[in-house]
Amino acid sequence: MLLFAVLPLFAQEKPPHASIAQKLNTQVPLDLQLRNERGEVVRLGQYFGKGRPVLLNFVYFRCPMLCPMVLEGTTTSLTHLKFDIGDEFDVITVSIDPRDKAADAARFKDKYVRHYGRLDAAKGWHFLTAHESAIKKLADTVGFQYTYDSRTDQFAHGAALLVLTPEGRTSRYFYGFEYKPRDLRLAIVEASEGKVGNATDQLLLLCFHYDPATGKYSRNAMMFARAGGVTTLLALGGFIFVMVRKERNGSPVILSRADGEGSPAGSTRVAPNREILRRAAPAQDDSVVRDRKHE
Repeated sequence: MLLFAVLPLFAQEKPPHASIAQKLNTQVPLDLQLRNERGEVVRLGQYFGKGRPVLLNFVYFRCPMLCPMVLEGTTTSLTHLKFDIGDEFDVITVSIDPRDKAADAARFKDKYVRHYGRLDAAKGWHFLTAHESAIKKLADTVGFQYTYDSRTDQFAHGAALLVLTPEGRTSRYFYGFEYKPRDLRLAIVEASEGKVGNATDQLLLLCFHYDPATGKYSRNAMMFARAGGVTTLLALGGFIFVMVRKERNGSPVILSRADGEGSPAGSTRVAPNREILRRAAPAQDDSVVRDRKHE
């Protein structure tokens, strides 16, 4: 009996389960009801269908350490993007603690929008709270698993930033609390299906591919080589076009001295074209005739 009484003292409780399972191309429940930082009831679908990708992350406002690191890392990474929150993309931050209130959300929004430094971003960065059932439904849909630890009165959870399409489908997952601005930019461009970004971004997407295992973009060696070859051919073709055009227009072609002998460094010489040679030829013949007459 004494043995059975002592055993529980050495027994260790199973640690809380928290993980992130990627569920790419999954539709989030747009009819889900939450509350914004002003305490108003909103539907998740209000933040989609505007032609802009949406970044989604999960925190809770009483979190002592990890959540502030996630928000700080996210904000810092976004400040390095030329894209602006509210213009090229939106951000949704959802609290996983049903005890968090709208006042808490408003306080966090004010803090991190100021840290972001572009005050117009307030229109596109939304801090939301909700009932436990709504939070669980959204988190389960995108594979964000967390649990409440009653012993510490804290939540065990992972750290990730999700990129969703303008229609609300999961597109990319980034792990941790520090994200490469290049990866975020590529993910936003990719999720927008070319509606955000420029031709350079589209070229970079040919050279880099998303690896779901690492949650990062890595260089595609074959496509990178092909893109480099195409760029070289375009540059060479442009050079040939310019030279041929100058030749046809009768403009002198400027050539650089390769050896640098007989002239100062960086000097150039003008190579006469066919027109100049043709005009010079008769003048040379006339001078020869005049010299023969004097003889």
